[in-house]
Amino acid sequence: MNSAESAALELVLRERGWEKAPSGEKADLVLLNTCSVRHTAETRLKGRLAHYEALKKALADNRVPAFTLIVAGCMASRLGAELKSAYPAIDQVMGTNARSIFPAILEAVEQGRPFEPASETPVFSFSSSHLEAGAFRSFVPIMHGCNNFCSYCIVPYVRGREVSRSPASIETELQLLAEKGVREITLLGQNVNSYHYSYSENPDSNGGRSKTGPDGLDFPGLLTFIARRVKDTSIEWVHFLSANPGDLSPETIAVMAENRCFCRHLHLPVQHGSNRILAAMNRRYTREHFLTLAAELRKAIPGISLSTDILVGFPGETEEDLEATLNLMKEIRFLYAYMYYYNPREGTAACDLPNQVPEETKLERLGRVIALQNKVTEESLLARVGSRERVLIEGISRKNADELIARTEKDEMAVLGGPKERIGSFAEVKLHSLKGRTFRAAFI
Repeated sequence: MNSAESAALELVLRERGWEKAPSGEKADLVLLNTCSVRHTAETRLKGRLAHYEALKKALADNRVPAFTLIVAGCMASRLGAELKSAYPAIDQVMGTNARSIFPAILEAVEQGRPFEPASETPVFSFSSSHLEAGAFRSFVPIMHGCNNFCSYCIVPYVRGREVSRSPASIETELQLLAEKGVREITLLGQNVNSYHYSYSENPDSNGGRSKTGPDGLDFPGLLTFIARRVKDTSIEWVHFLSANPGDLSPETIAVMAENRCFCRHLHLPVQHGSNRILAAMNRRYTREHFLTLAAELRKAIPGISLSTDILVGFPGETEEDLEATLNLMKEIRFLYAYMYYYNPREGTAACDLPNQVPEETKLERLGRVIALQNKVTEESLLARVGSRERVLIEGISRKNADELIARTEKDEMAVLGGPKERIGSFAEVKLHSLKGRTFRAAFI
């Protein structure tokens, strides 16, 4: 999502005639797009702000015109004036719902005058994807915000409530992407499968097209809509991120199974394997529900790979709770997982919970989770050696300029020899060996 929003901001800059600077030292404008999901992201941002604040002062001391410094995104939404007060070098703070005012900010910068916000409240606006020349993959935001309020998560507080994008604007973007030869798209949302566009609230937004019910379009309806729109275009692979297990419906699974454009991979964040901890997290599903969901996915879509998020060290977590998570991992056998330990986010419900887990205990438990997932991943990949797969060739290998890097629709990486002219195209390959987590492959 941050990549897509950064691209949208860059598109606004390019449309106004701005060009990318070779470095911050030579820029007229520095824009930092921020994230608040993890404490480490905020820590990195503060380090960069200190760097640019010192740079701005040095330029002023040398009587060189200093750049305009803008902080955007979730951290700007969460801290706002507090952030600007702590770092006086910041010229403008622009939260996630204020991107609509970015052109007005740029106009003020271009005219050398202070920006004066209008009295009305800025609102979130979706933007079309920005593609560099020759790009063949794109993000497509379909909704924004989250209504779930998981007790550990800052997202609803910095992103706001769910807002779904109109099918008409999504269709227009798909047409533009297809005209540019895009091969793969990823539908984005903080809780992507809670998408619901209401025609009763937006009666003139789509001319009555693509309705799946009297009230509007839900997520499986949107997937059907998209599958029809990308058929017979350059767009052959469709992913979506991130899906909440509590909102993944049987209808969504059926649409994925029926339409071959949807890749045989799904990222499904379980977060934990203990019902007690899931309830404390306000995840609104159980361990049993998740296991059933995984079984239904694998039955409907044979060969689908699953990945997940796992959070350890939540307040009150016991050894028994951790064992429940490890056992779930053994049963599901995720292809890979994003694993992290809980760190309090100020303003969330979990921040004030009792029985906070000591840091050393969190690290030890996280190490056990990582060790198990590494073992499962290796075993899963080794079992795939010898299979034939269709891959999308993404670029040149960073380790060997004579090799190409490719990805299967199950989200597995492979390297193979071949000309760089194949980048951006699909190919049939055989996975003949494994090194680390990357397959060695050859064209068939």
